[in-house]
Amino acid sequence: MEAIVIEGASVVLPDMVAQVSVRVENGEIAAIDGPRDGARVIDGRGMILAPAMVDIHGDAFERQLMPRPGVMIPTEAALLETDRQLAANGIATAYHALTLSWEPGLRSVAIGQEVVAALAALAPRLTVENRVQLRWETFCFEALPLIDAALAGPLLPALAFNDHTTMGMLHPSVAMQDRPFDHDPGFPVVDMDSPGFAAKMESRAKRSGMEISAFIGLMRDIWKRRLDVPAVIAEAGRKAGAVCAPMLSHDDSQPKTRDYYRGHGARISEFPMNMAVARSAREAGDWIVFGAPNAARGGSHLGSPGAADMVAAGLCDILASDYYYPAMLAAVARLQADGIGHLPDLWKLVAGNPAAALGLADRGEIAVCRRADLVLLDWPEGHTPVVRHCLVNGRAAYGAIAAG
Repeated sequence: MEAIVIEGASVVLPDMVAQVSVRVENGEIAAIDGPRDGARVIDGRGMILAPAMVDIHGDAFERQLMPRPGVMIPTEAALLETDRQLAANGIATAYHALTLSWEPGLRSVAIGQEVVAALAALAPRLTVENRVQLRWETFCFEALPLIDAALAGPLLPALAFNDHTTMGMLHPSVAMQDRPFDHDPGFPVVDMDSPGFAAKMESRAKRSGMEISAFIGLMRDIWKRRLDVPAVIAEAGRKAGAVCAPMLSHDDSQPKTRDYYRGHGARISEFPMNMAVARSAREAGDWIVFGAPNAARGGSHLGSPGAADMVAAGLCDILASDYYYPAMLAAVARLQADGIGHLPDLWKLVAGNPAAALGLADRGEIAVCRRADLVLLDWPEGHTPVVRHCLVNGRAAYGAIAAG
C-alpha cells in the first residue's frame, strides 16, 4: 500500500484544529507533520481533514432493500449501493440497525439472515467497514439463533434491545415519551378492537405485506408472550456480554427502563425519550445517543428532546445517522454554525465517542498509530460541507473533484 501525505488542510485533532500534514502508511496514521519521503501527496489546501465517521445506528439501508412499500431489491445490490453511500458521506464504520422482528417482510428474521450472510460474503468488495447492530425486538424469540451466529462472526456486532410491541400496545391517552416501564404489570394497554388501533397499525401492516386484520391477529398472538420476555432478554444479554459485544437500549422512557437494561449490560442509551432518562443515564456513566437528523433539522420529528439542546446540556455523547446518512455531517455543521460547540468537540459526537462506546479503540481520532480512517471536506465558511476524499484503513474509499 503506497504512503500518502495530506498537506495544506486544517486538521481536526482531538483538542484543536491545526494546519499540519498527516502521513498514512500501511493503513495507519504514521506521522503528523512528518516527512514526505516519496509519498503520494493529496492537496488539502482550503479544506478540512477530520477522522472519518463511525455510525452507531443507521437504518437507511432499508430504503435500498425496499425503495417502495412491497418492492424488494436483491440484497447484494442493495448493500453494495449502501456501501457507496456510506463512503460518499465520510462514514468509515457503519453499524446497520438491522431490525429482527416477529413481523414478516422487511424487518423479519429471514431478511436479517439474508443481510448478515450477504455482508459476510461481500466483505472483500466493500469499501467501508459494514457491521450490524442487531436491533432485536424483544418479543421475537425466533431471532435468538441468528443473534448467536452473528455474535460468533468475524466483525463483532452490537445488540440493541427494542420493544416496539409494548410501545404499539400503549393506550392512546399516554404519550409515548411518558409511557411507564415496559414490564410494569399495570402498563396501560390499548383496546385492540378499536378503530384507532387499526389506524395506528396500518403502516406496520403495510411494511409487513399483511392485511390490517391479519396483522392485528398476529400481534394478539405475540402479545401473549409478554410474561416470558424478561427471561429471554436476560438470556440474550448474557450471550452478548460473554463476547463483550456493546449493548444498547432503545427509546427508553423511564429511568427505571434505563436501569433495567443497564442491569443486563446495556451501557448505551439510544434515543432516550425525555430529559429524566438522559439525566439518569449521565449519572450512571452511560453513553447517550441522539439522532443526527434531529440535530440537523433543529428538532425531533417525534416530539422527543432536541439533540442540539441535549448536546448543549452535556446530555448527548453520540450522534447517529438514524435514517439519513448525510445527517451526521450536516448535524456537526449546524451545531457549529449555531455556536453549540467548537469543531474538535463536536466532531467527537460522530467519530471518537461512538468508536469508544463500541469498543473500537483503533479509530475515531487523528493520532499516530490510529487507523487511517480520514475524510477530507470542502467546507467554505458559512456553507454546507461536502466530502471530497474518504480513506478507510488507508485505502481510497471515495474521491470526487469539483467541476470548477
